[in-house]
Amino acid sequence: MPKMKTKSSAKKRFKTTASGRVRAAQAGKQHGMIKRSNKFLRNARGTSTLCKADENIVKKYMPYAR
Repeated sequence: MPKMKTKSSAKKRFKTTASGRVRAAQAGKQHGMIKRSNKFLRNARGTSTLCKADENIVKKYMPYAR
């Protein structure tokens, strides 16, 4: 069987944790920070783990990231 391909966009945006969950950067921080509240910017720091439904979608894009 040939190797399965990994989606290039997914490997740039997501990482898997040791327990198998998927980490992603917080959304909404690319531009337009001046109109965002300070509370939003504080809460959107760092990374977060995806919910189970989104996690299953991303794992299909990255077959070898397990």
